[in-house]
Amino acid sequence: MPDEPQPQIPTPTDTRTLSRSAASVSAPGDSPARPAAPARPAASAPPAAPVPPGASGAVRLTRLLVVGLVLAALNLRPAITSLGALLEEVRDGLHMSGSVAGVLTSVPPFCFAVFGFTAPRLARRYGPGAVVCASMVAITAGLLIRPFAGGTAGFLAASAFALMGIAVSNVLMPVIVKRYFPDRVGTMTGLYSMALALGTAVAAAVTVPMTEALGGSWRTGLGVWAVLAAVAVLPWTGLVRDRGVTGAGAGVSTGATGAPAGVSTAAVAPGPAGPAASGGPAGPIPGLRLGRSRTAWALACFFGLQATGAYITMGWMPQVFRDAGVPAGTAGLLLAVTMVMGVPLAFVIPGLAARMRNQGPIVVALGLCGLTAYSGLYVAPAEGAWVWVVLLGISNCSFPLALTMIGMRSRSGAGVVRLSAFAQSTGYLISIPGPLLVGVLYQHTGGWGLPIALMAGFLVPQMVAGVIAGRDRTIEDEARMRD
Repeated sequence: MPDEPQPQIPTPTDTRTLSRSAASVSAPGDSPARPAAPARPAASAPPAAPVPPGASGAVRLTRLLVVGLVLAALNLRPAITSLGALLEEVRDGLHMSGSVAGVLTSVPPFCFAVFGFTAPRLARRYGPGAVVCASMVAITAGLLIRPFAGGTAGFLAASAFALMGIAVSNVLMPVIVKRYFPDRVGTMTGLYSMALALGTAVAAAVTVPMTEALGGSWRTGLGVWAVLAAVAVLPWTGLVRDRGVTGAGAGVSTGATGAPAGVSTAAVAPGPAGPAASGGPAGPIPGLRLGRSRTAWALACFFGLQATGAYITMGWMPQVFRDAGVPAGTAGLLLAVTMVMGVPLAFVIPGLAARMRNQGPIVVALGLCGLTAYSGLYVAPAEGAWVWVVLLGISNCSFPLALTMIGMRSRSGAGVVRLSAFAQSTGYLISIPGPLLVGVLYQHTGGWGLPIALMAGFLVPQMVAGVIAGRDRTIEDEARMRD
């Protein structure tokens, strides 16, 4: 797709002002003598973008965006958790060694780190909506191909292709929320975080029984998740056709009440790019140096350490309970409870965080829940198992909190896309060694005392980084960037 001139993106405040101004001009019955609202200074106000007639189109596009976000989020983890549920069958079917299986469990964070860095450049060139649409196609293709690839190498390659789509979508979800729902960052982040947690839990819980119901083949049990990914392609395809929403310079503005105020169609008739006051996501910000921002590094560390805890929980927690004498079926159910806890809390926590100027208290509260859970696992893993998994589920909700803070720590769309890529890609690199290190300690000590102490130890720097990242400041101010 050829490069397009990048139009200027209004800030959320300016977009609402333009929408109200357009409504007052076009409303029938207005008197010519009616006094106009005071205008913003010409030097700071971006040029007005044309608004489509009527609000019905804006409502339809907003609803389509919400559906697209939810369906995309549902598909960001089943590729991982469905494989975990059938890992033993996959190993036997492909004759994988234990070492190769260990590498396979480290592929997701590695792909998230490597491919996440490509998201800003792709979004600038094609628009975030078009990139997410392509990512859903990649997830569908990868999930469909990998069970039938015919060997370990093909399985890994197809898995990496699906994970590439997931990695790019991971980065662009906060960007799309910030850009199209600027007045509902907490609510929309909570909505797609809840959908992501639901997809994670459902894939972990139903993959095995669904495989048995479909004939018992692990290939069918893994491949069927491509159907859900294919469904997610549909709304994004519709949005891509409407360049006013997913083009490189489009946006949906919402009023203070959350109702759609209008849809910018700047991408339909792009003009020369100007020095946008908002630093829109379509164009790079001159002088953007995230390495100078303490908040950006704190967010990356916070994201990486919470991801470490999440991957340790998904990979090793059932084994902790089984070694404590808990039956295998119950151990799986305990893990499902941990995952399900993220469904309601992933909706509540971002909304609460968005109303607070400083998110540090939430970071500390979640960390203390995790420390309590690990202490209980160390002392009485089987006796208080249900309490510990609930507390772990609460602690693992640091993920939607991190996404919310990414959207709040920049004043511009361009800053959010760069910060999201930096924090997530760097964070996933940080998370790679954690699960492997827990496995090494478990193998060499023959017990869970030292590994659990390590898990708890990760929470201390996580809380410190989260408190720093949660302060009320932006990366533009810290790095002295130009918008």
